[in-house]
Amino acid sequence: MVDIKKYFLQKSMTRVMVDEFLAKEYYNAEYAGSEISKTPMGTRVTIYAGRPAIIIGKDGKTIKRLAQILERYFNLESPQITVAQPEKPELNARVMAFRLAVTLEKGYHFRRAAFITIRKIMNAGALGAEVIVSGKITSERAKFEKLKEGIVYKTGNGLDVMVDRAIAIATLKMGIYGVQVVITKPLRTVDKILLKEKTETTSESTEAEVRVTNVRIIDEGGNISNTTAGGEEVGQKNE
Repeated sequence: MVDIKKYFLQKSMTRVMVDEFLAKEYYNAEYAGSEISKTPMGTRVTIYAGRPAIIIGKDGKTIKRLAQILERYFNLESPQITVAQPEKPELNARVMAFRLAVTLEKGYHFRRAAFITIRKIMNAGALGAEVIVSGKITSERAKFEKLKEGIVYKTGNGLDVMVDRAIAIATLKMGIYGVQVVITKPLRTVDKILLKEKTETTSESTEAEVRVTNVRIIDEGGNISNTTAGGEEVGQKNE
């Protein structure tokens, strides 16, 4: 009889090991995550990356080699790999962390690269973003620099629901840089209160039309003149 706890524990460990392997192997492809599901035909593996072409390779050679590795070293039965791009890569912390690490390895200044990363995240609609770069960034002594914009939750329910966090490593000649990206997703926060605008109903006053049919006018001489509805004046002398 198969031990249920051992079975599910083994499946969880396999997912973690595959995720770590893909993140280390394809960080330059802006790896975002993976999903593994069992099908009657074998094992379906869905890989999300900002640059899927790097994982697929020329004529599919890279993805075929990856399928052999997953079947041989991770015991995945007949893996069928699908590579897709995330819906919004700029709101995925893992994609932005790997993108920043690759940018640093190309020789860009860390502060400029971090500002560009934060600007892209905020332009995508995020409520907040935070980038931390650590290492020998300005001198021989290691230190870190933090850049932040918007709202970034540190505790509470917002941290579990709305915050996405990822860590990446950039290898340079001076040493290793650590990169951490924190993104607050554009969801409705618990502490945000929306007030409904009061609609004022203006009642328009209707003006009634008054028609004068007969007016009697008495002048200083005592003469009386009647004005009819047609505008005709009829004079009458007062005796």
